[in-house]
Amino acid sequence: CNSPGTVKSEGPKLVPFFKATCVYFVLWLPSSSPSWVSALIKCLPRGGSWGWGKEGPGVENLLDNSPQYSLITKLAFSIPYPLLLPGLLMFAVTHMLYASAFGMRPLALRTGLVMGVLSGLCYALLYPGLSGAFTYLVGVYVALISFMGWRAIAGLQLAGAAWRWTELAAGSGALLFIISDMTLALNQFCFPVPYSRAVIMSTYYAAQMLIALSAVESREPVEDYRLNKAN
Repeated sequence: CNSPGTVKSEGPKLVPFFKATCVYFVLWLPSSSPSWVSALIKCLPRGGSWGWGKEGPGVENLLDNSPQYSLITKLAFSIPYPLLLPGLLMFAVTHMLYASAFGMRPLALRTGLVMGVLSGLCYALLYPGLSGAFTYLVGVYVALISFMGWRAIAGLQLAGAAWRWTELAAGSGALLFIISDMTLALNQFCFPVPYSRAVIMSTYYAAQMLIALSAVESREPVEDYRLNKAN
């Protein structure tokens, strides 16, 4: 488990993120008339999380590449419908980067099987509301985000000496990301979800925060970190 000192030292880095999140929810600009101003305000919290955990071993791609795609994606989803498709594609790239950063060890096939079944059920629920290219693209997207969730949860160990709070943050963040995107998809393609905007944005911001925090590693040597992951 990571030293409490790590949390204390990294805590101040969360301040810009929390301030930007508060700005978004306090202003709560109407979604009925999208604009570049509202889109930029929506992206502020994600920009506030840049730079977390870059000292951590083996996870550089998590924060060096994914935030840029996430910011562009959030912009695409924040303005009129024509950019929904590019936004979907950019989010897919983001999940591929996250999955790559989480890695393929341990494999955790049972976890992958559970995620596969759940993703199939989610797509079956969305399918009647899909049409055109979205019929296939949403299916691919569901598979990608489920794969990302599998790789995030696969490394989670809640017992034993190898327990790490960063792995708990990664798994929790991935699940919140799935909840956020599933709510967005249901609201977009199937039926109006009550308080959808509040649910989507709160789970999205929490997911981004937790996934970013999962890259904050303790100051232990890189060799020890890799040994713990291998065990």
